[in-house]
Amino acid sequence: MKQKIVFLKEEEIPRQWYNIAADMPTPLQPPLHPGTGKPTVPDDWAPIFPMNIVEQEFSTERWIDIPEEVLEKLLIWRPTPLVRAYALEKELGTPAKIYYKNESVSPAGSHKPNTALAQVYYNKEAGIERMTTETGAGQWGSALSFACSLFKMPLKVYMVRISFDQKPYRKILMNTWGAECVPSPSADTNFGRQVLEETPDTPGSLGIAISEAIEDAVSAKVNTKYSLGSVLNHVMLHQTIIGLETLKQLEIFGDYPDVVIGCVGGGSNFAGLTFPFIRDKIYGKEVRVVGVEPTACPTLTKGPFLYDFGDTAATTPLLTMHTLGHTFVPPPLHAGGLRYHGCAPLVSQLVMDKLIEPLSINQVDCYNAGVQFARTEGIVPAPETNHAVAAAVAEARKAKEEGVEKTIVFNLSGHGLLDLSGYEKHLNGELEEYSLPDEEIQKALTVLEPYPKPKV
Repeated sequence: MKQKIVFLKEEEIPRQWYNIAADMPTPLQPPLHPGTGKPTVPDDWAPIFPMNIVEQEFSTERWIDIPEEVLEKLLIWRPTPLVRAYALEKELGTPAKIYYKNESVSPAGSHKPNTALAQVYYNKEAGIERMTTETGAGQWGSALSFACSLFKMPLKVYMVRISFDQKPYRKILMNTWGAECVPSPSADTNFGRQVLEETPDTPGSLGIAISEAIEDAVSAKVNTKYSLGSVLNHVMLHQTIIGLETLKQLEIFGDYPDVVIGCVGGGSNFAGLTFPFIRDKIYGKEVRVVGVEPTACPTLTKGPFLYDFGDTAATTPLLTMHTLGHTFVPPPLHAGGLRYHGCAPLVSQLVMDKLIEPLSINQVDCYNAGVQFARTEGIVPAPETNHAVAAAVAEARKAKEEGVEKTIVFNLSGHGLLDLSGYEKHLNGELEEYSLPDEEIQKALTVLEPYPKPKV
């Protein structure tokens, strides 16, 4: 019988995270202070994050030890399996080998707890008494709620309103783990009330929710810090446990990928799988790395590389990123975790250095691929993951057309068991193909005209 799954032993779990900042051909340009426009120093970040996390944000050290207390809790579900998708390969009639790293087996159903546990641990170590965050599809909010429950840390989650309405069970999951969850924009913050007054029927956005969570953190009477589930360097760092495990598992399979694929919103699951392979690529390995996003929110494929804020209220440091503008409110597609106006600075710079190939796919094609995957491999993927599935299927079909063998690896970053309303609409023919018009992008980008421009 052919080997289908590789599990690592507990003692084989990586003991360090990989920091790609140590190996990047082009170092990141410095974050800029939102008030002065000058490069930030660690103390500028202290109102939002504890200093032990800020130190990781600024670090260029290649390997950073994972604390034993975090490893202990990661072992609840890690190491995660690497699976050969034989049934999908057979369905496609392709000579390609397709592997997927199954991050859906975590208690929260996605890759997000990898950084959630680390961030809550560091906040607890710093004496923080309460945390806030935002969430799009609810996967990050669920993951941080799970992590906070393990460390007995109170949490308030601001969930993008359209996802709050589309995915009610995510809110229940957060509540079950002890977190408070409100729709964003909310009446609980000054910025939320302002947005509701100006656009009462807004679907919300991750940028708005981030603004609310940060406002809550800096104004709370209890010692509170904010936590971000994507975009920032320390988040990318914590997720690299995915790719490091995958490298070990591929060695057991006796294989190495020709192409590595992940879906991209803010960039965390994509970075987690791909950064260790990009390091190989930097040092001469032949491997393609593909980041897949929705045509409805084409940050990497159509957004320029600029300095922009991470939130709608323009309170965060200015970061270099591919962006659609921090005031951009994306259409209410069902892949809520990919509805973000910008992309991680690390990912964006690697795109600029042509180490990553960006690709956009419409939601109908993505759901078609997700259904095909479910009917062959048995797992219903998250709508976000469907973008990676669709790209993997396209690569496999291309291998068939060209008559070449190829090894494809993608990150199954989460399951879709709490996202079935999107599948229902797709199966009923109610989802439409949608590509964001160029004129809307140009309109959204006008807000950035006064701000500094990065070196290109």
